[in-house]
Amino acid sequence: MNNTAGHDNTTSLSRHIEAACQRIAPLWPLRNFVAVNPYFGLGDRPFWQAGQLLERMAGKGLTMPRAYYREQIGQGRIQKDDLEEALRALGSPWNLPAFEREMAQEKEAAPVRISLLSDVLGSIDRRDWSQFVVERMSQFCAAFFDEGQAMWPFPWKKSSFYTSWLEYAALDKSAWMMGLRGMTRKVRSLPRSPEGAIAWALDTLGIPPSLIVDYFHAALLSIGGWAGWARYQRWQAELGKRQDGTIREILAVRVVWDALLYTLRSGPFLGHRWQEALSEMSAFPSPADPARDVDAVLQTALEIGYQKSLIRSLCSVSGPAATQEQSLVQAVFCIDVRSEIFRRALETVSPSIRTHGFAGFFGVLVEFQPFGADSAKGHLPILFNPSYRVEEVPSGVSKYEATRLASLRHHRIRSSNAWKGFKTSAASCFSFVESFGILSIGKLLGDSFGWSRTVKHPDRKGLKEHEYDRMTPSLGAERPGSGIPEADRPAVAEFALRNMGLTGNFARLVLLVGHGSTTVNNPQATALDCGACAGQTGEASARIAAFLLNDPVTRRGLAQKGIVIPEETWFVAGLHDTTTDMVALYDKDTLPPSHDGDIRHLEQWLEQAGRLTRMERSVFLGTGDLSSEDVFADVRRRTRDWSEVRPEWALAGNAAFIAAPRSRTASLNLGGRAFLHDYDWQRDKDFATLQLIMTAPMVVGNWINMQYYGSMVDNLHFGSGNKVLHNVVGGSIGVLEGNGGDLRTGLAIQSLHDGHRWIHEPLRLNVVIEAPQEAIDDVIARHTLVRDLIENEWLFFFRIGEDQSVYQRKTNRTWEKMCPDGK
Repeated sequence: MNNTAGHDNTTSLSRHIEAACQRIAPLWPLRNFVAVNPYFGLGDRPFWQAGQLLERMAGKGLTMPRAYYREQIGQGRIQKDDLEEALRALGSPWNLPAFEREMAQEKEAAPVRISLLSDVLGSIDRRDWSQFVVERMSQFCAAFFDEGQAMWPFPWKKSSFYTSWLEYAALDKSAWMMGLRGMTRKVRSLPRSPEGAIAWALDTLGIPPSLIVDYFHAALLSIGGWAGWARYQRWQAELGKRQDGTIREILAVRVVWDALLYTLRSGPFLGHRWQEALSEMSAFPSPADPARDVDAVLQTALEIGYQKSLIRSLCSVSGPAATQEQSLVQAVFCIDVRSEIFRRALETVSPSIRTHGFAGFFGVLVEFQPFGADSAKGHLPILFNPSYRVEEVPSGVSKYEATRLASLRHHRIRSSNAWKGFKTSAASCFSFVESFGILSIGKLLGDSFGWSRTVKHPDRKGLKEHEYDRMTPSLGAERPGSGIPEADRPAVAEFALRNMGLTGNFARLVLLVGHGSTTVNNPQATALDCGACAGQTGEASARIAAFLLNDPVTRRGLAQKGIVIPEETWFVAGLHDTTTDMVALYDKDTLPPSHDGDIRHLEQWLEQAGRLTRMERSVFLGTGDLSSEDVFADVRRRTRDWSEVRPEWALAGNAAFIAAPRSRTASLNLGGRAFLHDYDWQRDKDFATLQLIMTAPMVVGNWINMQYYGSMVDNLHFGSGNKVLHNVVGGSIGVLEGNGGDLRTGLAIQSLHDGHRWIHEPLRLNVVIEAPQEAIDDVIARHTLVRDLIENEWLFFFRIGEDQSVYQRKTNRTWEKMCPDGK
């Protein structure tokens, strides 16, 4: 069968392949499971056009089921005013009564979905051939990409993905068991290059040129988890100025499967039905028109309802209040939405504390190498490459003792791994349980009742508690290529302080607070940690920044750059446990005795703020009617309970990103839904900080927001299903739901829903920045990624003007005033 033209044109085919591959978002591994916008590859399209494309590719667009919106209307979350404003905003021809009549009718038929050959064959055979293909590919991917979980090595791991699959498929008998005769012979006759195989598959299937990119996209989405993992491999390669073509090879295998099914199950009926399907799919729908889309109006009304509340709050603040000359403590928190509640609580218990918001890597672009580890971990946003490597060392020991402790740690880890390997090996698994199982009853009971931790945290593995407590980051060169050179330290510190807005009026104590979560038996645990630290806790970043800013060499250099830190000012690192809302302080012994009283007061204030924060969060955890002591006991239980599927709500509810002076939001209760970034444009002489905010933290905020959005509106393709069924695959690659299927992406349903109601709302991010219009427009004009996010409505962009009004940037690049002056 050959209805195609131009498939022998290698350049044209390569462009089609690349276009489809670019539509897939990367999927980060479990060891640093950072949030990623699942629609990242569609960002060059307007939001509603991307939704139409997804309906065509996956059968699900960018809105919730109609029943969800009806429920929001019934609960008063969507008001009639919101609907009327949404109709006006979208330029809809309907008035409210006409819209309500349209809403009462059945939803219009979705665009014809792109069907793969396996889908069509399945409808004929009444066998799920698509699922069969996904299972076979997923099993192969798990073996090929395995990072140490498998007991037996994969024999073709050193070959390319496609070459390995050719060897594997020629031996795999599952196709024969499904009635596919001649599979081995056909596989051995396939082209040896992935591009050649794709060209052969297109010719065999007769895909018309106009459908090629969409067919490729649908094929990749059918194995979307593993395609995302391959896209991550390319992302990492590009950061290192290399190339990686694994995602193209995954595409080759997927379309070759369709072509093999077509040739091995050929017949006149399949050929006729496939031609009908191609004809139906070739009828492209008219461009998306949200003005005439009931669900688009409902989604817009939901978003307008939140925007009105947010803008009303911001307009209620008359203007930035005069900042007090000097605070007793300045506390810099990560911009994470969970920090908003704690910052508000801390300022409540001690008005002498001023809090700031900045990304949790604190402006120091480093990778951190744990003690004795062979490789370093990035502690910076995934958009950046590290400039330095900082190593962890035991404090107060000689080089010989440190080397000895590293060897001892390696020995303990090897022994632990060997013991685990013995317990899980085929030869001993049954005999071990029968012979030694009774000896594990104490550990089993302790773990089950939360008396003990099921396993050590990976960072503590191989170290005893007192040994781990001695570990500290070292700014010096522990080996060639490590540390931050003394000559560079002032510039690194200046970059951090200027972008934090801390250049004067320093308090006696400046607290740098990273954040992390405590949970057990949770493969996606790093999703609860700091996204600005590449899915690690913020402990290392905070400690490195504090050491840097306390360093005398750094301070002398800063003074020459116009930033004078008083001798009595000391920086101290802390870690906010977002599960328990406790804050631990680090390296207190490096501070002078003169600050002992300050530390004691600070710890008291942090404890009181933690208590207030826990009580506010308890409402969403179902413990709002308990006493403070019982709420604390409950969150402590959640950190140790291996059956707990909701240790915390993480960033559920996120809806806003605000970059403005703290005085703009200090009096507001933003409900733990806003990323808060301190920014004073009057101190940003060349608007370099504004550019950094809009190209890094704002983009990361959008990624987080869209991860939650996609996981909620289409959990099948962009979420990870039921957390109870998660099984880790490949060591730290990701999870399967159950014992098969595709690699799952995004968040589990338990991260969004409490079993009775949705905790998260699917809202696009509302970005509010207090800065001049000209400066904002200039950043937008110079950065395509930022421009696409704003003008294609992947987020809503507002600014606070010098007249204290809030203005919204429209898709036609004009600004519309949203509240009157001074109100």
